[in-house]
Parts: sequence; C-alpha cells; structure tokens
Amino acid sequence: MNLSSPITFDPLAMERVWGGRRFETLLGKTLPHAVPVGELWEMVDRPEAQSVVHEGPLKGKTLHDLWIGHREEVFGSLHTSNPSPRFPLLIKLLDARERLSVQVHPPVARAASMNGEPKTECWYFLHASKGASVYAGLKKGVSRKQFEQALQEGTVEETLHSVQADTGESIFIPSGRLHAIGEGLVIVEVQQNSDTTYRVFDWNRRGLDGNPRDLHIKESLASIDFNDFEPPLTPSSQTVVADCPYFHVEKIPLPCPRNIATTGDFSIVTCLTGEVECSGTNIRPGGFMLIPSLLEEAILIPITGDTTILVTRLPRQE
Repeated sequence: MNLSSPITFDPLAMERVWGGRRFETLLGKTLPHAVPVGELWEMVDRPEAQSVVHEGPLKGKTLHDLWIGHREEVFGSLHTSNPSPRFPLLIKLLDARERLSVQVHPPVARAASMNGEPKTECWYFLHASKGASVYAGLKKGVSRKQFEQALQEGTVEETLHSVQADTGESIFIPSGRLHAIGEGLVIVEVQQNSDTTYRVFDWNRRGLDGNPRDLHIKESLASIDFNDFEPPLTPSSQTVVADCPYFHVEKIPLPCPRNIATTGDFSIVTCLTGEVECSGTNIRPGGFMLIPSLLEEAILIPITGDTTILVTRLPRQE
C-alpha cells in the first residue's frame, strides 16, 4: 500500500432536537440545509454508520474496511491482535444549542444484561459560550432514594452536580456517571464505539416529532453510580485529557514542527486552535486526520503560532 499522507474522512451529520448551526458558523463545516445538527460523527465504524475515506489511494473505503483489511498498514502492529470486530472508538463533534437530556451509559458489568453496550467517553470543550455549564455526577450526599423522589417530582436538576465549563477544559465521563451537556458548548467527544444511551430526564422537552422523548427510567436506575459525587473538570493547563483502558487523549501545543509518527502505531489528530499541515493535508479547528502507522515520518507543521492539537490513541495491546 502506498500511503504518503494522513487519512481524512467525510463526517456524518446527525440531526438533533438540541442541535444548532455552529459547526457551520464557528468551524466552517458544510451542513445539511435548515436542520438542527447536533453531532458530526467524524470517525465511526458501526453497522448503521460508516466513515468513508475522503481522498487519496484509499478513497471510498470505509473505516471498517481499513480496520479489517488493512489493520497493520493503517493502525500498526501494536493493534493486530486487538479482538474488537470494529474500530473501537467513535469520535464526534457536538453542538449543544440547547442542553441535552440527563442520561447515563451502562457500565461494563450490566450492559449485556440490558442488551446494551458500555460507553466511557471524554469531552473537550472546543468552544464554550459565557456561562455554559455541564452536569456530571450527583451533588454530594444525594441518595438513590432522594434521586428517585426527584424523578417523581420533576426536580432532578436539584440533585445534579453542575459546574461551569470554559473553552480548553475537559471532563472524563465513565460508564455509570450521570451527565448532561448544557447549552452553549461545542465539544470534541472521544468515546468507546457504542451508541447505548439511557435518558432519565429530558427537561420536559418534546422531540423533533412533537412528542415527548422516550425515557429509560428502569435502565437508567440500574446503570447510575449512586456513589459518584461532584467529579472535577480537567483544567485547560493539563496535558492529559483522558487516560483509561479504552483511549488516551493528549492536548499538545504546537509552536514548531513535530514528528508524531510512532513505530507500529497510529494516531488521530484533531486541530483545536490555529492550523496544522502534515504531508500536504491541512486541518483547522474541528478538523481531524488519521496518521497511519505506515508513515515512518509524520511532521506536523503549525501554520499559525497559536496551533494546538489533540492526539488520540488506543491503548497498546499486550
């Protein structure tokens, strides 16, 4: 295989009742006309959704094609023994014009029994409007009984830990953590390859069809970690955004060129600020590129002096 540059994919736009148009106005993305777009799935390998290579010798191939048919060349020898039948991550952008539902993802120990998939994720706040906030975990001391009572009374918000979110900060959301994204945030989300979400409360909002959105009270109560109180945000000054058994995400200022190639491994680069070029491929804020293992040299060149990137990798297989 003759790969001489990074791989880019065509994003998939997802209409959401809480979405907006800031991917277009803020990041210069092309969106479907006149619909609220809440998510851009930038890298996905699922039966119902596939990332497709945008250009180059692999143009038209799906992420699944690469994971199954070109594992070593694209992802590296460190991942040839990975048992996952699909690429293990789903990476997306979120635009919360309105706040999202209060939700939870099932933990590993319980997901299968509920016919779901566990989902640990992290959020990097690419843009935060003044006063934007997120909900994560419970207020200190809130019990399951108190939470269930709040559900019945419609006062769930009073039980949630709310914290102001600023551009450049981030937060880790393990499976089982109750959470909701507040309005005014554009987020880079790195997550396990899962699409199982249980809504426990949706602010009495109606869906795109005009009807109340479905809730999953039983599943949510079985999934929530009721000992998870007031988790902190990760400050913008911290380099490591997330480090867990499913992914490693690091924020790197790029004041000068840097070789990001790693023997036997790949990396996913997201531009946060400025502009970065690698072997003829340029990305700006909200842009993504996959640096394949086959590239022995991958020099990231900042085009502007304020360039910052995220680098996402899979844990190495032992």
